[in-house]
Amino acid sequence: MAAARLCSRPVWALCRRGLGPLTLQRGYRGDSPSESGKDLLEIPLPPWQERPEEPLETKRARLLYESRKRGMLENCILLSLFAKENLHHMSEHQLNLYDRLINEPSNDWDIYYWATEAKPTPVEFESEVMAKLRDFAKNKNREQRLRQPDLEYLFEPPRSQQ
Repeated sequence: MAAARLCSRPVWALCRRGLGPLTLQRGYRGDSPSESGKDLLEIPLPPWQERPEEPLETKRARLLYESRKRGMLENCILLSLFAKENLHHMSEHQLNLYDRLINEPSNDWDIYYWATEAKPTPVEFESEVMAKLRDFAKNKNREQRLRQPDLEYLFEPPRSQQ
């Protein structure tokens, strides 16, 4: 039990001792059902992997989908609106940073807290894309953001080209 405790790493990283050196593993850690007899439930997640051979349009489509289908409504709204405004003009490098940002952390609340500056962003996720997301979350234009955008915008040219 002691080996499975969280280390002084970001919340998304669980530390375990294997046969070799200490390794980091992504996972979910939370309360267990009372009938399980355990205090904590740990579910390992597969490691995030970059997709360098993925075509850009496929990557944009996947990231749009993944921005809309999150584990919590707050991120569904925030990330889907951010994706609508930004994915179409992001460079390949920026798309890779965004991919890592939304898919490597196993806890969606971490992403939300970083974007809203409720918690500091860990160094490994601090990037130009994270800065854009933080700025977007400030909603300087005071737009009403109560739901995800409709999908019809996928068939319209981006605003910057109209």
